[in-house]
Amino acid sequence: MKRDLVKTAQIFKAFSVAIRLEILDLLKNGELCACVLLDKLDLTQSGLSYHMKILIESGIVTAREEGKWVHYTISEQGRQKIIQMFLESTARN
Repeated sequence: MKRDLVKTAQIFKAFSVAIRLEILDLLKNGELCACVLLDKLDLTQSGLSYHMKILIESGIVTAREEGKWVHYTISEQGRQKIIQMFLESTARN
């Protein structure tokens, strides 16, 4: 139970900052390279890395390396888990 609460807190942390919501909005149509995200957002490379780390640790986003760039996508498994977590967290007992 406690582990589930920690994971839930990670997910809410991921959604708690506007720039991360903006990143998710950009990713909702498919995979994007970090270079594209940097062009579209007012972030440094280290700032983007920080926010992506939080999104990846929450399970919402996955990453894959290709050459010198990292490509990000919304995880379908993570998406479904978040929907289920929200439903369980708000359901009456």
